[in-house]
Amino acid sequence: MNALKLLKQPQASPRDQAFTTNHETIIEPARGWSALKLREVWDYRDLLYFMVMRDLKTRYSQTALGPLWIIINPLFSMVLYTVIFGVIAKLPSGNVPYQVFTYCALLPWDMFSDDVGSGSTSLLSNRELISKIYFPRLVLPFSRVISSLVDFWISFVILIGMLIFYRITPTWGVILIPFFLLLIMLTGLGIGLWFSGIIVKYRDFGQVTGYLVRALMYLSPVVYSSEVVPERFYFLYHLNPMANVLEGFRWALLGTAPPDWIMLLVSAGISVALFLTGLYQFRRVERSIVDIA
Repeated sequence: MNALKLLKQPQASPRDQAFTTNHETIIEPARGWSALKLREVWDYRDLLYFMVMRDLKTRYSQTALGPLWIIINPLFSMVLYTVIFGVIAKLPSGNVPYQVFTYCALLPWDMFSDDVGSGSTSLLSNRELISKIYFPRLVLPFSRVISSLVDFWISFVILIGMLIFYRITPTWGVILIPFFLLLIMLTGLGIGLWFSGIIVKYRDFGQVTGYLVRALMYLSPVVYSSEVVPERFYFLYHLNPMANVLEGFRWALLGTAPPDWIMLLVSAGISVALFLTGLYQFRRVERSIVDIA
């Protein structure tokens, strides 16, 4: 009788068997390179483009001179430094006019300074947007870096005019300008990403970032030549990636002494290390940005 009942029971279809099969799903945190989710930034490239255009349009909105400030800022700094350090202090600039000597370094330095500032405040200044919708948070600092690169090339036109006016012929090193720009972006963005999480929690660390950039400026050959640095401090001085980058810019465009290639490679490694560790630090902090801010 029991056997007859078993025979009369309907057999489960393969589809029903698939639903009744036990599955075990294991969710683990991403590790290694996958934890950075850089592919997401590429998937949201349309948003990245929109953020770049928004930044370029709003940065100088409701200003009398508008985008002209992109050129006015480095020109004003050049005139100020030329009077103080070129005329009064009479710092050496080789065979290059001091105004060109300074302006050539101010352009990459302003880009570096902007990358540090935008990276460090990217989470804090966009906390309301972050709390409303999901998107890769790295889009925020990356978009500012791209917009600062646009500012660099606009100001670079003035430098080309100065080279033509003073009849200065660039060296073959101009082909390395993209490499130098890449080092600037990696260094500036790496430092900015490191400070981004700290500034969200402790707002006054934004002032620390400003002091750091100001100190690095005088520890880099912006207003002076690295030839004035004592030899005993040579190695320590050139551990600063920006020191080698600025020397490379001047060599490529003005024909000054070439950079120390070994130290340039060392500083390139430091720049990459700063950028990668900054990315991991940024990813770690962005998870709790809504709760903190």
